[in-house]
Amino acid sequence: MHTLDLIPAESAKWHNHLCPRQVLGARMGLFGAELPGIDLPRNDKRLLAISETDGCAVDGLISATGCRVGKRTLRIRDFGKVAATFADTRTEETIRIIPKREARALAADYAPTAQNK
Repeated sequence: MHTLDLIPAESAKWHNHLCPRQVLGARMGLFGAELPGIDLPRNDKRLLAISETDGCAVDGLISATGCRVGKRTLRIRDFGKVAATFADTRTEETIRIIPKREARALAADYAPTAQNK
């Protein structure tokens, strides 16, 4: 199982730095799989993630879940919201996650030197 301790470093490799929205995306991905009891990262197509943004949060979500556009396990619907829906394709259970405002403070703990808080 992935932990939040390892994911930001992986996400930062793709993103060229670490920012708070990557951490939010990672936390959303972990929580989206935890609720239906899905182990991460996935190499199969059991977890489908639908992101409502095309920004930084997606890199964190990818790092946490293993979902990818090329694997057809990640869909991007850019509505300009840091939100995502996760679907267990086996049980058809879905959950939509949107962070609370206080999540910014938690993200800043993981990326204290980020320019954009």
